[in-house]
Amino acid sequence: MRTVNLHSKEEIEHFLRKDQALRVYELGDLDDFFWEDTEWYGLKEDGVLQQVLLLYCGSDLPVLIGQANGNAAHLSELLEATRPRLPSRFYSHLSPEVIPALQEDYQVEYHGAHYKMALQDCSRLEKYDKTHPVQLSWQNVEEIEQLYIESYPQNWFDPRMLDTGFYYGIRNNNKLVSIGGVHVYSPQYKVAAVGNVATHPSYRGRGYSLGLCAHICRELLKTVDTIGLNVRSDNPGALAAYRKLGFEIAGEYAEYTLELK
Repeated sequence: MRTVNLHSKEEIEHFLRKDQALRVYELGDLDDFFWEDTEWYGLKEDGVLQQVLLLYCGSDLPVLIGQANGNAAHLSELLEATRPRLPSRFYSHLSPEVIPALQEDYQVEYHGAHYKMALQDCSRLEKYDKTHPVQLSWQNVEEIEQLYIESYPQNWFDPRMLDTGFYYGIRNNNKLVSIGGVHVYSPQYKVAAVGNVATHPSYRGRGYSLGLCAHICRELLKTVDTIGLNVRSDNPGALAAYRKLGFEIAGEYAEYTLELK
């Protein structure tokens, strides 16, 4: 096996399309909007790509994404080979079985098991799209960030994503009380990942988040074919809500912070 830096979008896309429902984030990051902030590593055998790692450097804390998808040996081998090139501190979305490949060099902080879900039944969206959300923009950044502080302080919000036009909110007495958007959107690669969904604690139980997600998905489906999202496996309320909208589990992974010892 040979470890290489990958620079061909076409080669990476060909590999990722084999598991499209699991690879929404990586496929989206091939888009020009994200591409310059990415580093890609691959494991090849006889010139054929066997596994891929993505390091996204567009946030304050870089994010490493790797999905074993039944072949932990290949992903572990790729991680071991790329360890000298990784940052001293980074966040990660990785299959749990490959973490031993990094534990010799890194302190590992576990942030829970997660599911990757993909939209499978679009017909269910019609039932919940009745909230009349408003589109949000850069003019709303201050109130958006305040809502996240009050309702979802651990989330990761990149204001650049407002440029996609897929952030929507619900107001009550002119106060922003619920929000939803995207982490990834690529009309070129026809994929999107819904994210940053939150409702103020005082306004929960009214179906706001469900309605927002339905609206966002309906709008996204005008330009993309595959919609995914990530959700904690110990959040039964969110899992039930996403299933109501037509999402199903496509795979599992875990999130970690790693820092050099």
